[in-house]
Amino acid sequence: MAVKVFEATGRRKTSVARVRIGLGTGRKIINGRSLAEYLSREALIKMVEKPLEITETSGKLDIICKAEGGGLSGQASAIRLGLARALVKMDESYKKPLKKEGFLTRDPRMVERKKYGLVKARKRFQYSKR
Repeated sequence: MAVKVFEATGRRKTSVARVRIGLGTGRKIINGRSLAEYLSREALIKMVEKPLEITETSGKLDIICKAEGGGLSGQASAIRLGLARALVKMDESYKKPLKKEGFLTRDPRMVERKKYGLVKARKRFQYSKR
């Protein structure tokens, strides 16, 4: 009998994370490496594990994730969103507490594009009177 696997996608800035969860021993693998090894910063690890703590499923699920694009912080946020969405697919009763914490909302903030005639998106070149 095959183990039931739930998949979901999370996005943040330019990062995309494809998350797969299933019943298991609590393994957390991102891009072939363990969660702690991949994210390295304690704050990012805690951020990713927060949906598991809220739903009290920490240590009961195996998480396999493929994260692409952006930096570590954006990838961690994308993983968190994907994980929360996968948990809701697994059990609808998790939707209310995850929604309350804001884990099911995609953060729409993106980098503003650079405009011509400016140094960056809004920064201007130094004004010289003479």
